[in-house]
Amino acid sequence: MNVDEVRLNFNPASLQALNAVLAFLMFGIALDTRIADFKRVLKMPLAMGAGIAAQFLLLPALTFVLTLVLKPSPSIALGMILVACCPPGNISNIITHRAGGNVALSVSMTAISNALAIVLMPLNLAFWGSLHPTAAPLLKTIALDPLEMGLHIVIIIGLPFVLGIAFARRWPALTERIKKPARTLSFVCLVVFIVAAIAGNWRYFIDYVGLVLLAVVLHDGLAYGLGYFTAKAVGLKEYDRRAVSVEVGIRNAGLGLVLIFGFFGGLGGMAVVAGVWGFWDIIAGMALAGWWARRPAARTRFEGVGE
Repeated sequence: MNVDEVRLNFNPASLQALNAVLAFLMFGIALDTRIADFKRVLKMPLAMGAGIAAQFLLLPALTFVLTLVLKPSPSIALGMILVACCPPGNISNIITHRAGGNVALSVSMTAISNALAIVLMPLNLAFWGSLHPTAAPLLKTIALDPLEMGLHIVIIIGLPFVLGIAFARRWPALTERIKKPARTLSFVCLVVFIVAAIAGNWRYFIDYVGLVLLAVVLHDGLAYGLGYFTAKAVGLKEYDRRAVSVEVGIRNAGLGLVLIFGFFGGLGGMAVVAGVWGFWDIIAGMALAGWWARRPAARTRFEGVGE
């Protein structure tokens, strides 16, 4: 069967549970986010600007070009575009720390990128998807409403994020005790659901993983490289480049799966891309971080997370 005709199964109750897990994940990210993270942007506008531009302007554009070069099936191309439009996941902060990069910059970028994604993600997907020669007709048959998707993202990303920040401000001592377990638990739950989504549709993943694996590996490698060389192009030091590279390379594939099952009916190529990406970008990120860890980078100013 053509991958564009496959619809993966994920029952409504499981989808609601996945929405709840993703909301909890965003709440956990917010517990480790401070107003100072947003104020820190004023101290390093060049680094932040480079990272945001790489994520929301350059990566979707590069992905669009990559799909034209590789010429995958329409649903796979649309899945690659969707993943590129997702915000970074909170594991990016852990990988940046392991890589010896600027954790303060990583935390700030994660916070701001997730806030911006509420508006930019559905707009980016609608824009690049509608321009794609093979994915655009598929997108039209789905009749995607960017406003409806935006509202969904507000509920599962925006609201938990705001509540998490408010919780951390109101109960700072309690937050310090629970933030690490909360982030760990939410991440584990997300991985479990991704595994469950794959396990429940194992035959399709086995049948089509060969179609997407090369595309995902190449796509992810380009994302890490794009972040690094964008940071280098604007004159950032190695310490900051590593943070930007990881922020661009790590995408929240769990959010992608939620949207694929919620708005695209579990469209085969999209779901397989997001499922494979959800594991591969972490594997690639940890391998890259391990390599960087053996090559310490000189620190720049404003690296303290508590500043």
